[in-house]
Amino acid sequence: MKLYDTYDLLGIGYQKIFNFQSWRIAKLNYIKELDIQNLNFIECHHETDEIFVLIQGKCDMFILKEDSPKTFEHFSLETQKIYRIPKGVYHAHALSKDAQILIIEEDDTCDGNSHRVYLNEQEIKNLQLSTCGGN
Repeated sequence: MKLYDTYDLLGIGYQKIFNFQSWRIAKLNYIKELDIQNLNFIECHHETDEIFVLIQGKCDMFILKEDSPKTFEHFSLETQKIYRIPKGVYHAHALSKDAQILIIEEDDTCDGNSHRVYLNEQEIKNLQLSTCGGN
């Protein structure tokens, strides 16, 4: 009988690590879609909070403050801190190439109970500009 498991955080993109009861533990590493220059959407999850833990690198988080026109609150995740984005909050994140993030969310989180909004050119600029005056 094996008394413990180990998991490595290498690789690219999002990958489920394991489930425990109704919760999923996943890792997220850099992918081109999440580069600040390529980020073109925000999303929310309707049925779960989402937990982010920065292991290494840089992760810029963007929270939708106002919908019309779309304005964003920006903050950078710090290592050794746990960040909770409540269900229903529209958010996006941009990663550095060396970023490694641990994500905890309900195991059934999917496109069916989440919503993604694609941004127009001006909204993308607003999102990118929010990093300049970051909170």
